[in-house]
Amino acid sequence: MVKHQKEEVDFSASLSEVWRVLNDKERDILRNNAIVQHFKRNELIYCEGDDPKDMMCLLKGKVKIFKEGVGGRSQIIRMIKPVQYFGYRANFAQEQYLTNASAFEASTVCLIPMTVVTSLIMANAELAMFFIRQLSVDLGIADERTVNLTQKHIRGRLAESLLFLQDSYGLEEDGATISIYLSREDLANLSNMTTSNAIRTLSNFVTERIIALDGRKIKIIDEDRLRKISKLG
Repeated sequence: MVKHQKEEVDFSASLSEVWRVLNDKERDILRNNAIVQHFKRNELIYCEGDDPKDMMCLLKGKVKIFKEGVGGRSQIIRMIKPVQYFGYRANFAQEQYLTNASAFEASTVCLIPMTVVTSLIMANAELAMFFIRQLSVDLGIADERTVNLTQKHIRGRLAESLLFLQDSYGLEEDGATISIYLSREDLANLSNMTTSNAIRTLSNFVTERIIALDGRKIKIIDEDRLRKISKLG
């Protein structure tokens, strides 16, 4: 069981977007109630059906939001990067979690009780607008992904996922290798396809010299073609 830890965190840097709209008293409330928690690779952060008690901000690492589907397959809904907020929508909707979250790699998460978040929002219109914007952006991304995952062909879905990972996590020092190493199963779950189809399509991209593979490392060789495949679906 992971223990909650009180740690010194520079909230002005790690929670900068929220921090700047708070006054000194509100900052003290947030500082005194925030807890830092560490998660090992593949460790669950919350589960579907849990009561949403905390708003979370990823300080370090990578987190995937996913939902278990039919036949044991899971669908990755979102990938979280530092310093994104997650885990709060269900509380605002007054419902239990509809998804699961797990650490894709060793991760550090800041948890703030939703009771504290709610009281701050009630007293601070700028903070309320911040979360309205966040939820609106997330809804727009979800709408777009729903269309793409249901209407694009396999090649288009996989190309889009590779570009999504590049845009989310960037590239390594070589300027071509995506800075996240997904298993073929995770890549398939992100792209709404079977693992065998993901493996086959990746191999086709390699043959066409669009990407290169080294284990879980994916190097983009021809980004223009990849974007064209993603756009055409």
